[in-house]
Amino acid sequence: MSDSDDIFEGGEAQESESTSKKRSGGAGNFLPTILKFVGIGLGALIFIVTVSVVTYNIMNGGGKQQTVVNDPTSPYVGTRPIYSFYDMIGSISVRTKDYPVSSSVTVEMIIGYDENDQIASTELIGRRYELRDFVRRYFSGKSAVDLAPEREEELKAEIREMLNTRFLDKARARIIIFTKLDVMENY
Repeated sequence: MSDSDDIFEGGEAQESESTSKKRSGGAGNFLPTILKFVGIGLGALIFIVTVSVVTYNIMNGGGKQQTVVNDPTSPYVGTRPIYSFYDMIGSISVRTKDYPVSSSVTVEMIIGYDENDQIASTELIGRRYELRDFVRRYFSGKSAVDLAPEREEELKAEIREMLNTRFLDKARARIIIFTKLDVMENY
């Protein structure tokens, strides 16, 4: 029996040693495992951010600005540019859309475009009658309140935007000038 006692005691001794190694080794191995997963997570995050930035720069053409806003009415413009002017629209008289009593509007308008822009000059001259029709339709679609003197800058900006986006192909209107804008109530 002594042999079996020795084996049993030795077995218990070996079992208790391996249990104590697992307990102390488990806590010691837990920290490197956490650090390994944190490192993998940080590496993945850095990789994702790098790929995103590179893709964004490629899609935006290297980060170059797509549009340049050149607003001649901005107070931050250092020097005012010199424009060439198209003034062949002439005087146009229409009635406003007011109901029941409409007002009469007489307008003379000049379109300013970039100096020495021959393409704009040619296009504006070629569209002379279309421009007259555009101005006639624009002002006949407004009410007398819309044409008040305090709203003149809004009118100019709206006309410039409509000309550049819907009407002109290659030319760009830079400034609109009213040499005459008379609104008279009809009685």
